[in-house]
Amino acid sequence: MLSEFKQFAIKGNVIDLAVGFVVGAAFGKIVTSLTNDILMPPIGLALGAVDFSNLFINLSSTHYPTIAAAKAAGAPTLNVGLFINTIIDFLIIAFAVFLLVKWVNHLVGEKPAPPTTKECPYCLSAIALGATRCPHCTSELKAA
Repeated sequence: MLSEFKQFAIKGNVIDLAVGFVVGAAFGKIVTSLTNDILMPPIGLALGAVDFSNLFINLSSTHYPTIAAAKAAGAPTLNVGLFINTIIDFLIIAFAVFLLVKWVNHLVGEKPAPPTTKECPYCLSAIALGATRCPHCTSELKAA
């Protein structure tokens, strides 16, 4: 069992998966930084100097100037700005993965599935490739 596990762990697919996971995690951090540090400040400025990282709805009766102050006090909050940042992160990552998959599919080239049926030359019905007689018109077929 141990040797089988070693063989499984050393296979290229498992190593590729591990590398992809590490690169994906690093890419996620880059996208989060892009969203929080590059994209959201100008968007917030265009919307009237809104700081999305500090946009929240306070559910308690006490006023808190920042999310950090509300969290430190243990106040319940709806962190709307952080949620918006996370949605933008997701959209950027999903688009990047879409482009990557599209590029890989282009490189590999999608091959059409081999046909499983042929056309009866007499009645033009679809029949199995290995058929010697048409089930629709019962004509005998020539071997291909």
